[in-house]
Amino acid sequence: MQRIRLRYTKRGRLRFTSHRDFQRAFERALRRAEVPMAYSAGFTPHPKVSYANAAPTGTGSEAEYLEIALTQARDPEKLRILLDESMPTGLDIIDAVEARTSGLADRLTASVWELRLDGVDPADAERAVAAFTAAESVEVQRKTKNGIRTFDARSAVVQLETHGPQADRPTDQPCAILRLVVRHVTPAVRPDDALSGLRAVADLAPPVPAAVTRLAQGLFDEETGTVTDPLAPDREAAEAPTTAAAAAKAPA
Repeated sequence: MQRIRLRYTKRGRLRFTSHRDFQRAFERALRRAEVPMAYSAGFTPHPKVSYANAAPTGTGSEAEYLEIALTQARDPEKLRILLDESMPTGLDIIDAVEARTSGLADRLTASVWELRLDGVDPADAERAVAAFTAAESVEVQRKTKNGIRTFDARSAVVQLETHGPQADRPTDQPCAILRLVVRHVTPAVRPDDALSGLRAVADLAPPVPAAVTRLAQGLFDEETGTVTDPLAPDREAAEAPTTAAAAAKAPA
């Protein structure tokens, strides 16, 4: 059995698709591309697809991940192209590797988010960010199926800073761009929780909903302060046998 790990996006209007909507679209793509899927046992067999840490509905993403199990070996890149052609534009399959290591979900420990705040002056956003990062804790509330839950939104935030406005935006319209790096903890701290925290510490309230996009997710590197590519270990494992074979053929 071969396992393939895929990276996909949620762009444009497709950011409003739910995780269940994506699952349906992806399973249709598997059938259209005639992928030799492995199926679970039991009375209702289903394709062996493992989804990892999907972004909330309404947020865009450049870094969503899943893993599929195949009964026959396929070239990952050729499979990626077939699946991408079978998916709606905006739900794009942009990377594929053969799984040669364990624990993909264990390598998704942090995310990098971009928050575009239309109608917010960058200077006001910078003051709010400074107040948030200076606080030891920032309590926010979120409505759950079990009622209102209060938790600290500050402890999971590794980095929160302002970035310059996008070059293609009208200069007469204020717009603040925030970059958020957050650890995946329990309870999960989402971008809207960070926005609630900014409102709590500095009364920052965007006049329109923020446009939120996940730029990356993976292991957080403490030394560099970056989020690393979770598929890199599989690529390195795939390249290792080739390197070893080349070294063996090299003249002494």
